Amino acid sequence: MIVTLTANPSLDRTITLEAPLRPGQVQTATDVREDAGGKGINVSRVVAAAGVPTIAVLPLDDADPFAAALAGTGIPTRAVPITGSARSNIAVTDPAGTTTKLNLRGVTLTDADAAAIVDAVVDAAEGATWLVLAGSLPPGLPTDFYVTVIRAVRERWGSAAPRIAVDTSGPALHAVVADGIPDLIKPNDEELAELAGIDLDPSAELADAVLSVARTLVPERSRAALVTLGAHGAVLVTADGALVGTPPRIQVRSTVGAGDSSLAGFLLADTAGSAADESLRHSIRYGAAAASLPGTQAPTPADLPAGDVSVQPLNPR
Repeated sequence: MIVTLTANPSLDRTITLEAPLRPGQVQTATDVREDAGGKGINVSRVVAAAGVPTIAVLPLDDADPFAAALAGTGIPTRAVPITGSARSNIAVTDPAGTTTKLNLRGVTLTDADAAAIVDAVVDAAEGATWLVLAGSLPPGLPTDFYVTVIRAVRERWGSAAPRIAVDTSGPALHAVVADGIPDLIKPNDEELAELAGIDLDPSAELADAVLSVARTLVPERSRAALVTLGAHGAVLVTADGALVGTPPRIQVRSTVGAGDSSLAGFLLADTAGSAADESLRHSIRYGAAAASLPGTQAPTPADLPAGDVSVQPLNPR
């Protein structure tokens, strides 16, 4: 089972334009859709679509319209009662697949809300293979909140605790790698550079530059890193080595949630016992599948692209 925590869920509205976005002008939208979103929820949706058990933990007001959108996903959830509505995120996508995102801050949570969320995650983590802590933290939660969750889960379950993957950025990610020792982090290349405080070498191939920076973090501050590179694929760095994978050709429709799907694909393969190269290959396929779908849709196994995903060892230079 794969358990996810989305501390700052969102109602994702995706607007599709018939031409590139022109700021300050009136344009016609060809389509609009709403999805129950947030990184952890997106991961759980992909996992559930693959037929693997999952639980999505999140704060939720029973009167929030988000509850209806969440129920429509069909994923098992464990909602922590709060007061206030989930934020709305707006993504504007043009025919070339270029996406402009406007993300709101979210409802302010109390200390009591935070304690209840930690308790809910600890309970849900019983017997899980992976726990995913994903997305931004809403107002009211401290930057080391994910560290608190990691400590509580490992203290309660000991050697039976699930492995922990963290997909966030900024101060929350800094706190985790400084103290939490996650089993996996999933930054993109820009988030990795910001986390390490090291600029990527512009004269090097992107994958080589990413590996150089990731090695300052893995395995001392995170046991592994899955670094997504968009159209350039992804790099997996572990204590045992590094791999780079390149995606198949697709027509990009929306990049919203592609990174979440990449993480879900990796965890699905890992949970099934796949080797590192196959897990990376699965990750890239799922990310590509998500990018080929409109809105924040969760790709199913049937949506995976048929093209080849080349995975090769990546050696330091």
